[in-house]
Amino acid sequence: MNSRLDETRHFRIPDDAPDSAAQIIQVVYQALKAKGHDPIMQMVGYIISGDPTYITSYNNARSLIRRLERDELLEEFVRFYVVEHDKD
Repeated sequence: MNSRLDETRHFRIPDDAPDSAAQIIQVVYQALKAKGHDPIMQMVGYIISGDPTYITSYNNARSLIRRLERDELLEEFVRFYVVEHDKD
């Protein structure tokens, strides 16, 4: 058997990779938009179903969004909405 198949492969996340939920959402949004998708509907589909195929793999968007739990994504959307609409 080929010994290379038995070796552990290491993948590094680039230092400039987005790390906050807000940054990841922006990268995913732009990737979906660039590929001609409706970013809002695609992200809603992903949050509801958990199916990663709603998110394009372009610009590593699918891998990035899977770094977050779906409830974290929903929390970030709600936080942004409330902050933007809290005028008191």
